[in-house]
Amino acid sequence: MKFSSLAKKLVLATAILLSITAFASNKGSLQLSSQLMVNGKQLPAGAYSIEWEGSGSAVQVSILKGRQVVMTAPARVIDLNSSPETDATVIKKNDDGSRSLAEIRFGGKKKALSFDGASTESS
Repeated sequence: MKFSSLAKKLVLATAILLSITAFASNKGSLQLSSQLMVNGKQLPAGAYSIEWEGSGSAVQVSILKGRQVVMTAPARVIDLNSSPETDATVIKKNDDGSRSLAEIRFGGKKKALSFDGASTESS
């Protein structure tokens, strides 16, 4: 009887741990050394945290400064051939000379967030 109760608690604890781990994987950081356009809006240089929600490859990304959401934008989760060693951004140079955030790549992960199909510069 005690074994059955212990087994149920263990299964519950494992389920909670897996859900926390899955949630934690939808977070990252973003460090911008210069202002960029994201979803048609200007995002100043600085350190941000990002979170995303969604099922499949279509997600909604929230960009936060501290605990305050400063911007949201649609993005796609894409697979990379290899995982970068460090976090990186891919920047698109626009025809008017401005620069837009195209991708956010995460160190040690083979997934990235794509805001724009084009990519011409990485940092």
